[in-house]
Amino acid sequence: MTRSFGVNLLACAALLGVVGQAKAAQPPFYLGVDISYANEMDDCGAVYRAGGQTVDQYAFFKSAGANVARIRIWNDPDWTPYSNLADVKKSIARAHKAGLQVLLDFHYSDDWADGDKQIAPKAWARLSTPEQAKALYAFTHDTLVALDREGLAPELVQVGNETNGEIVSSLAKAKEPIDWDRNALLFNAGIKAVRDFSATAKVKPRVMLHIAQPENVEPWFAAARKAGVTDFDLIGISYYSKWSKRSMAQLGETINRLRHLYAADVLVVETAYPFTTDNADSSPNLLGEDSLIAGYPATPAGQKKYLTDLTQLVFASGGVGVVYWEPSWLSTKCKTRWGTGSNWENAALFDFKGQALEGVDWLKTPYVHPVDVQFRVAATDEAQRFIDGDFLGGVGARAMVRDGAFWVYRTRLTPGAKVTVATAASAQAVADASASEAVIGPRATVIPLKP
Repeated sequence: MTRSFGVNLLACAALLGVVGQAKAAQPPFYLGVDISYANEMDDCGAVYRAGGQTVDQYAFFKSAGANVARIRIWNDPDWTPYSNLADVKKSIARAHKAGLQVLLDFHYSDDWADGDKQIAPKAWARLSTPEQAKALYAFTHDTLVALDREGLAPELVQVGNETNGEIVSSLAKAKEPIDWDRNALLFNAGIKAVRDFSATAKVKPRVMLHIAQPENVEPWFAAARKAGVTDFDLIGISYYSKWSKRSMAQLGETINRLRHLYAADVLVVETAYPFTTDNADSSPNLLGEDSLIAGYPATPAGQKKYLTDLTQLVFASGGVGVVYWEPSWLSTKCKTRWGTGSNWENAALFDFKGQALEGVDWLKTPYVHPVDVQFRVAATDEAQRFIDGDFLGGVGARAMVRDGAFWVYRTRLTPGAKVTVATAASAQAVADASASEAVIGPRATVIPLKP
């Protein structure tokens, strides 16, 4: 792009015309908590307090400002009575009673599925890939139908959890390259199950695909798109500094690129931060000194600052939300396979006595949200038009869409942001086109550009 310095689109109507107000629906924003352990914690005797009173987890987080509860489901977890369909029904009922939307997280495993492993349910392990795809479709669709029958259909569905590796696989294959013919068949079976359910259901869940750590997201989605996995509404990212090579700023850059590359909203669907490095029990903490970021000490105030800064970064980058992973997994008398107590009590949003910490206030912080922006160029006789600018984060020229007498490109940008933009009739020509600068106003805006 050839820059045209000193041009402010909001102040230079003579050059670019009057800036109008865009008419685009604001996307939903999600601030929430994954409290899949809630029923287990209650059974183990965990007590939560806030404002001098004992509180219910779901009702408390709703009152604190959350609007979504994330709940995991395993296929046949015979090692625990939790996170099966019966437990999930109880969890969703509690979430909906509290006024929370639900993100149902299918692991497609009998145990934890994550960035390191995607172990097939034992009932599917010996099936052929086409048979596994049919089983995955049936499990997804049947689960949603069973929930809907009791008025418990979730508003969002995650097809897989931290699916960095090939899903419905084995520990032995965890580090092998993904067979995308197989992977795409399985993912598309799960997505189709959600869409087929939606076709006749009152609740029509949005579909999320989820990858752990920002450095893995763009390569994965590029490969997925090439393999034909394209029908999703949300991109979910796990971000834990302990396991990521990317800084918070780089996370924001990743989010910005993703939302321009895909017709999907992007959010951090898992994160957490310690308020202390001490232990309340003998079970080792998963997040310790190795999880800390400069400027964010392991204190209640440091935890809150991390969450508020991260969330504002997500919004400023065009993302749509943040979900905190297991903020109420406290230390109790109960045993896990790793010991008695919790491996997460120092990263909860309650202290060791069950008292709510100031980090909970992250949910009600008055964030600056991006506004809808529409770049608009009067159409002439060109067959196509492309736009590029620094706001695209380096993804390259993007195709504009013909809308009546105009070519348009719709996006969301932070009020006060300064952007440089150029358009041309081909992607190659944008680099040599004259560029103009704009300052984004406080409301939804149409920015007219000259051809």
